[in-house]
Amino acid sequence: MTRLMLDSMKWYVYMLQCADNTFYTGITTEPQRRLAEHNGETGSEKGAKYTRTRRPLVLVYKKRCSDRSAACKEEWRIRRLTRAKKEALLKK
Repeated sequence: MTRLMLDSMKWYVYMLQCADNTFYTGITTEPQRRLAEHNGETGSEKGAKYTRTRRPLVLVYKKRCSDRSAACKEEWRIRRLTRAKKEALLKK
């Protein structure tokens, strides 16, 4: 896939709640597919190493971003939040 094609796709930042009540944040073009990958439902180990031992996972937040760069910046911002601020974000 070319860079131009990647930039024209719909990008999302998402947050998963793990079985141990921790949060995992990432970016994707397809939140439901990515959730299935993290939960090991696709038959491949495409989920993050962090989530493999913390299943099942639930999608608790997603936000559409204008492009991949914006999604990366939003992911970084969310990852730096305290747990209390992440929980407040979920209540919005």
